[in-house]
Amino acid sequence: MKEIIYNYDYLSLEDITETVTRIKALIINSDTIYIGNENGIFQFPGGHLEQGETLNEGLKREILEETGIILEDKEIKRPFMKVTFLNKDWPEIGKNRKAEIYYYVIKTEKKPDLSRVKYTEHEKAGNFKIEEIPLNSAIDKIKENIPNNEKNKVISPDMIAAIEEYLKQCKN
Repeated sequence: MKEIIYNYDYLSLEDITETVTRIKALIINSDTIYIGNENGIFQFPGGHLEQGETLNEGLKREILEETGIILEDKEIKRPFMKVTFLNKDWPEIGKNRKAEIYYYVIKTEKKPDLSRVKYTEHEKAGNFKIEEIPLNSAIDKIKENIPNNEKNKVISPDMIAAIEEYLKQCKN
């Protein structure tokens, strides 16, 4: 599994006051990939783990909530990439957060089913939607979208790295 660590504040693990675990999925359907779009912020479907949830349980719940796709256990393999952020004074002064994001590949013929999604109020307010983008142009689309929202400068490099890693592993 490829691992990327961002630690611009040079924090040690002893400095960390809270840890958040997130899961993200590259949902591949033939030659397309599903990408969430919330007010111009691109992101892979996924989110935070809830208390006591395993990675697979959280992945299944988040994919259902954001895409309406019901994942079967056999569709879930182990994560292929992990990104860790160590942030000083985040989300507020005095807190130092370690955020671990596990990336999965889900290959499926299933399509999003909006009758089953459960968007949060934040997602509803942000006009969250799932877009189907040709896999061979996804990196270019993500790069083109970066100027549309300041948050893309943080999120997009990891999305691109995840797609590149997935494509690299497909060749091996």
